[in-house]
Amino acid sequence: MARFLCLMLFLVFGNLAADAQKNVFYEEDAPIGAMMDRFAEANKSRTYMDGWRVQVLATPDRQRLESVKQSFQYRYPSIPVDWVHSAPYYKLRAGAFASKLEALRLKYILEQDYPGIYLVKDDAIRPQELIGNY
Repeated sequence: MARFLCLMLFLVFGNLAADAQKNVFYEEDAPIGAMMDRFAEANKSRTYMDGWRVQVLATPDRQRLESVKQSFQYRYPSIPVDWVHSAPYYKLRAGAFASKLEALRLKYILEQDYPGIYLVKDDAIRPQELIGNY
């Protein structure tokens, strides 16, 4: 009976506290509001974000890159993979992650088939790439 009474009191007062939180108002100074508006506009105009990818291969041989890319796409069709050219190397990179921890999960999965892979920081990740879970 005591547990039931405690539960009922908790539900009643918990609901009142939740209603009280809905009615919170704040007033900000004009310079702070202007600064927040500038910050929001700057972030809206930025089309890329910082993140992490798993680098599968770095080679000067374009044919080897294409071969490994094709093999990767066959083994892991749900993981996006693309390459970048940074002379003299072609770099094959997989996935797109907002945090290093998320990228580590994919790295551990891929290490079985691709030893020597590592994580790379990428500042040109489109937000749309982050939506899918691999």
